Amino acid sequence: MTTTETLARPASEAQTREPTKLMKAIVCPRYGPPDVLQFIEVEKPVPEGGRVLVKIHAASANPADYHPMRGPFMIRVIGRTGLRKPKDPRFGTDIAGRVEAIGNNVTRFQPGDEVFGVCPGGFAEYGSAREDRLTPKPANCSFEEAAAVPVAGLTALQALRDHGHIKSGQKVLVNGAGGGVGTFAVQIAKSFGTEVTGVTSTQNLDMVRSIGADRVIDYTKEDFTRTGERYDLICDNAAMHSISDYKRALNPNGTCVIVGFRDKIIRRLLYFAIRGRLFSRGDKKVVFFIAKITPNDLVFMKELIEAGKVVPAIDRRYPLRETSQAIRYLEEGHARGKVIITMDHSSHT
Repeated sequence: MTTTETLARPASEAQTREPTKLMKAIVCPRYGPPDVLQFIEVEKPVPEGGRVLVKIHAASANPADYHPMRGPFMIRVIGRTGLRKPKDPRFGTDIAGRVEAIGNNVTRFQPGDEVFGVCPGGFAEYGSAREDRLTPKPANCSFEEAAAVPVAGLTALQALRDHGHIKSGQKVLVNGAGGGVGTFAVQIAKSFGTEVTGVTSTQNLDMVRSIGADRVIDYTKEDFTRTGERYDLICDNAAMHSISDYKRALNPNGTCVIVGFRDKIIRRLLYFAIRGRLFSRGDKKVVFFIAKITPNDLVFMKELIEAGKVVPAIDRRYPLRETSQAIRYLEEGHARGKVIITMDHSSHT
């Protein structure tokens, strides 16, 4: 699928082709608000080589979905997503489902296996994913819970472990603790044996306590950078403070990892990309990064979930045809945990 012209037509229209070769999907044919998203019928992908065809049961929404949808100029240029319209109109990333078919070079999976991971065009009934972007689904969680994990879970894990160098006994603060990445970060930090403070909104305080935070701060009433408390590691999912604010809240040799951008994303991304490196010298570091999806880290998250150390937090569920409403809700910035997209395969054999 490369252009909307080859994608087919609105899903509500009568089928004129072989039903088994079509599927329902969300596409983004042009840049703009969630209203640009279309629920249509497209060609069902065929797995080739090292790719796996997954019958998707659930997917989850991330800021990484809606920022390219809006099409800020810098993303169009840096991300090479297309200057006038998206080069690839497929939409969505995180998925969980069952293997339907495999390419000739696939060795890790067989049809019927339950898997989760990432797949381009994940907001669809079926998706063709790279074998190394999938791993077996945790045995003790649903497809919806598994779909919540990939981007948000790995972002939290890599922020804390790889860039924050988390250690047992440290004081860790998670800013934006009630969101998609934040709910994973609180639980992952606790699994490493740390003392965790969660910063969130008033309505999320009890929820953040329930997932393991030792202490909670209501950001509407208190600025964590001005309380006098110091932390060994800050995982910030909101990026609403200055470099100097973060450094003031760090212990000597402490690290602040920026993992999320809400307002004025491009300007703030460039700010932290450039100044973050400049201010990472000395005994306090402020850094940012973009998560990478790796099979080993998917397995790591699977094991944390199966051990009961992490439980994906789900706020709302939307059927596939209501994806635009789901993205609109996520953009508002008040989601408690993850927003899930569910698929209805009842009309298929």
